[in-house]
Amino acid sequence: MLRVCCEFGLTAVLLLGVVTGVRWLFAPDGYGGGGAAFAVLGAGVGVLLAVLMLSAPGRRSGAHLNPAVTLVLWRLGAFPGRDVLPYCLAQLGGSVAGTWLAAVVWGPVVARPPVGYAAVRPGPGWGEGAVAAAEAGVLAASALMLAGLLAYPVGRRLLPYAVGLVTALVIAVLGPLTGGSANPARQFGPALLAGEAGGTGGTGPLWAYVAGPVLGAVAGAVLGRRLDGRLGGQLGARLGDRPVSPRET
Repeated sequence: MLRVCCEFGLTAVLLLGVVTGVRWLFAPDGYGGGGAAFAVLGAGVGVLLAVLMLSAPGRRSGAHLNPAVTLVLWRLGAFPGRDVLPYCLAQLGGSVAGTWLAAVVWGPVVARPPVGYAAVRPGPGWGEGAVAAAEAGVLAASALMLAGLLAYPVGRRLLPYAVGLVTALVIAVLGPLTGGSANPARQFGPALLAGEAGGTGGTGPLWAYVAGPVLGAVAGAVLGRRLDGRLGGQLGARLGDRPVSPRET
């Protein structure tokens, strides 16, 4: 229960940071948006994510902060299956709490366009299927990265920095195109509070930002285990083919 509470709180802090960044980078009285704003937002979120993973609560829970990451770690054998649902619910709940808290802190500007609770919006020409496919691709690649890092002790120590860097690049590169979410919890709270879970008001449909990462996570984890087996089973040997404590991930 303590680890689940940590996931809730850490995800809430992450979304508070995300919404705060969007508020000051995209609102008319802030930076004003543009391509550079996505790069700055990506850098800020990447650093915040690494800091949260390295914090005491992050080390206790594993700081997944993303239901798709929780699924990857479960499928890789690095996280107990009984904790998957509680973690995912805590992450989604933390997303709502963090988004709501940002609205309380920054006021009505958070609800109004172009901020709109920081709900992700795909760029022109990006349909639902394309968004879901892009999100799936990002998580599949991330799952392979996690499999490679978890196979070696030095990789585990580098994990927070690698995840932060990848997150920064995803937001900077895909932000203007698909919205650069790659995390169901990232879109859940903002879309829910904005009343745009179905994709109204210019946001991408919530299902694409949930199904895409989940499918990509599972596919990437399966591929990672198969590749690991062909390369000598380093991941299986390190994890002992058993769920391990979140502290070890």
